Amino acid sequence: GEMVAGLLTVFLGGLLEVCSGVSANRGGYPSFTDEVPFKINWPGAEFTLPATGALYNEDDFVIMTTAEKEKYKCLLPSLTAGDEDDDKEYTGPSPAELLEPLFKRSSCSYRIESYWTYEVCHGKHIRQYHEEKETGQKINVQEYFLGNSAQKSPSTETGEFVHYNNSMVSFVFTKNIEGQLTPYFSFEMGNGTPCVLKQNEARSTSVLYVCHPEAKHEILSVAEVTTCEYEVVVLTPLLCSHPKYRFKSSPVNTIFCQALAGSPLRPQRLAQLDKEHEEQLKPPFSATTEIREAFTSTHKPITVGGQTQVTVGTTHISRLTDDQLIKEFLSGSYCLHGGVGWWKYEFCYGKHVHQYHEEKEQGKNIVVVGSWNAEEHIDWAKKNVARSYQLRDDGVQKVKLVSHFYGHGDVCDLTGKPRQVIVKLKCKESESPHAVTVYMLEPQTCQYVLGVESPVICRILDTADERGLLSISS
Repeated sequence: GEMVAGLLTVFLGGLLEVCSGVSANRGGYPSFTDEVPFKINWPGAEFTLPATGALYNEDDFVIMTTAEKEKYKCLLPSLTAGDEDDDKEYTGPSPAELLEPLFKRSSCSYRIESYWTYEVCHGKHIRQYHEEKETGQKINVQEYFLGNSAQKSPSTETGEFVHYNNSMVSFVFTKNIEGQLTPYFSFEMGNGTPCVLKQNEARSTSVLYVCHPEAKHEILSVAEVTTCEYEVVVLTPLLCSHPKYRFKSSPVNTIFCQALAGSPLRPQRLAQLDKEHEEQLKPPFSATTEIREAFTSTHKPITVGGQTQVTVGTTHISRLTDDQLIKEFLSGSYCLHGGVGWWKYEFCYGKHVHQYHEEKEQGKNIVVVGSWNAEEHIDWAKKNVARSYQLRDDGVQKVKLVSHFYGHGDVCDLTGKPRQVIVKLKCKESESPHAVTVYMLEPQTCQYVLGVESPVICRILDTADERGLLSISS
């Protein structure tokens, strides 16, 4: 029981102290862990305990006193109740058996991103590819296998499949997916396309299958966890009949604290803190941007744990009017971010392209891929196409994309020369006027192409001069 009481004290930053008269008849709490989330509710005197979710016992409370001598009776949730009875009786199929129909059907799921398409053929292979129609309608395909099945995939002919004994499922791995602690069943796939950056070691992928009642085997996310090692999360309804993999809609355990006679509904200092916090969150007078990375499955946005996931590497920007946004973008003060997995990218127009990886302890590890120098770009534009057109159906010629040269990056170990990048700015119509997609290619060692696609760019592409330079449209 000290775990929850301890949490209360931690939560309120020492605003409360625990009174010694703690009812100590609570069941076995797990050791202190931040994987069990709690929130504190401050209901009034008239309040009934929720009937669903965590169970509450009337005798299961602590009396808390603040430094201002305000007193609260806090009802604690029983963490162990509810879950355990689920699987005591379970004698049904193992997770691997539940997924068997998916592997036998030879079905594939797809996730389409700005540049790459990911194909997961369950139990068979994972492929990352990009198709380009060349002149003469010849299709040019660039592809990598991120993993092939180690065993000759769960064989459809003989109906063999790797069966796991039910008793082995006593321990289930969980992963924090979008703030929700989610149990998963992992299927490992190796033997992918050799990876040049890792002495030609084969690429490999862990496919994490997660229960979601309404899913149709969508790929929720694809991430490169370390170089050439990937993690794919697939949402499937097949695991939901297994209690240990069941979708739990509300993982946050609520602690209800009721004011005792003479005390305010919520502690004064907490109300004051909230007010200060709100003041800090108010946007200052200058235009501030609020960026939210969101994830969308290939079909409709799927809600996991009550939160809608909406594309990896796609950033949504709010709070800026389009004109302000364009001004800030063209002045280089508003930068675009993107990238999936280990490396992320930052592009500041007319300034630089950075590749970075964030470590909790060491901070950002930044590689300068290229820096802007107008004269160098103009020289480059004399020998290369900086502005390309497309002819629309109505016969109007529109600028399709502009290319800008950024040189003088960090020196590349493999070539001994500075890195350089060609930034291709492209219009991308989107339901969200503020979606931005950023992807990075490396056609030659340490010579990059950064693709940046956004509706923001649509507004300014037609202002491009022959050197591909953009301005604010009049």
